[in-house]
Amino acid sequence: MPARSPRRLLSYLAYRVRHVLHRLTRPLTMGVRAVVIDARDNVLLVRHTYVAGWHFPGGGIEPGETALAALAHELAEEANIEMTGAPALHGVFFNDYATERDHVLVYVVRAFRQTAPRAADMEIVEAKFFPRDALPEGATGATRARLSEILDGAPVPEKW
Repeated sequence: MPARSPRRLLSYLAYRVRHVLHRLTRPLTMGVRAVVIDARDNVLLVRHTYVAGWHFPGGGIEPGETALAALAHELAEEANIEMTGAPALHGVFFNDYATERDHVLVYVVRAFRQTAPRAADMEIVEAKFFPRDALPEGATGATRARLSEILDGAPVPEKW
């Protein structure tokens, strides 16, 4: 594991403990990701403290929570984004990267407003909009693949 600050290490350990608890208590996990695209086709990406790379904002759907409610609270929590219109479901993906029980619902969000810039904290290092042709180093392969599907019409696979 690369050297981490005490705060980042604590955040990473909390993430791993949550992950193990979820595996023990949930037979299937489902999460949401938001592909937030502004009027100039800039894309919102976030960088977490506990996992490398730039990702779409999102997270797990909690028991008793709808997918759209999860999407709304993850956008508010990770990027101060408030949806002002209905998102479009892009696809449902099987994500076997960390476990063989995870599915991700990906929504495209074009109607939104950002209530304030997102300050760094124990979970999110940065949340920024990037031009599609200038994604940051570290933008994940899945991030690039979803953008290609949404913006270029690339085929949509079943797996993340």
